Amino acid sequence: MTPITRRRLANFRANRRGFWSLWVFLLLFFLTLFAEFIANDRPLVAHVDGKWLFPVAIGYAEEDVLPDGLPVTMDWHDPELRKEFADRGGWAVWPPIPYRHDTVVRDLGRPSPAPPSARNWLGTDDQGRDVMARVIYGFRISVLFGFTLTLVSSVIGIAAGAVQGYYGGWVDLGFQRFIEVWSGMPQLYLLIILASVIEPSFWTLLVFLLLFSWMGLTGVVRAEFLRGRNLDYVRAARAMGVSDTALMVRHILPNAMVATLTFLPFILSGSVTVLASLDFLGFGLPPGSASLGELVSQGKNNLQAPWLGITAFCVLGGVLTLLIFVGEAVRDAFDPRKLPGGGR
Repeated sequence: MTPITRRRLANFRANRRGFWSLWVFLLLFFLTLFAEFIANDRPLVAHVDGKWLFPVAIGYAEEDVLPDGLPVTMDWHDPELRKEFADRGGWAVWPPIPYRHDTVVRDLGRPSPAPPSARNWLGTDDQGRDVMARVIYGFRISVLFGFTLTLVSSVIGIAAGAVQGYYGGWVDLGFQRFIEVWSGMPQLYLLIILASVIEPSFWTLLVFLLLFSWMGLTGVVRAEFLRGRNLDYVRAARAMGVSDTALMVRHILPNAMVATLTFLPFILSGSVTVLASLDFLGFGLPPGSASLGELVSQGKNNLQAPWLGITAFCVLGGVLTLLIFVGEAVRDAFDPRKLPGGGR
């Protein structure tokens, strides 16, 4: 590990708020990756008539579990089936939350949305679905969407900015005019037109937003390449016959990435917000999908159920706060004026 890398790590750890925010965010993300083992309407493991079953991974039919069952998917919440299952000496291990994001909770004893209780930790929404389960699944899909959009758009934006800044001249001028025109396109109107033609999904939304989000880092990388292409070591490498690709990738890009990496946590938070905004407006994921934006819409439409709005605010606000704190720590880590330990 080089001395400059050790200094950056020391500066990152010195920002205690950002350091612990990163660990909290990674822990939450890791847990939600296994959402099916935390919130599911099927047991993790079951045992009946000497047979071991793993419903969390396999969708068993009734006839696979009970001798007189029907050839339909086993409903593990059905009272009659559960009674027959118990009478045969069967037992099952359930996840902490026995509902998926799309499971309708039965026998609430009151109209939906129902308030928080020992059965539903964050209550239910207006369709009788467990809010806690929807938060877990919604957090996972929002972060995965944000990570994917940030990664792919960053690769495209860095490549475009590198080509602009390295070659300059007419290449740079033409790219700049194209970016000016393309960035002025009305994204929301185009998305409304797209939603009227095809049903939006995770991948269609990702591709559509990717068409515009790649421009976020282009200006920063372009400026770094415009400055770096005239440095002495780059000119010496060019005189020695090093190819343009090698010059851009091996000599200029590492220096340009210092400024670029400080923007990535903020771009990630923006990507999470974009998906939540589209879901709130009704142009996001298909209806019924676990979504933080849909939870915000539930809170707006059900003011008599304040736990919906409070949950949506706390989850979205908490995620964005953690990402902003991490971004601040990354910025401090790459700040050349920072001494090891956080001083100046």
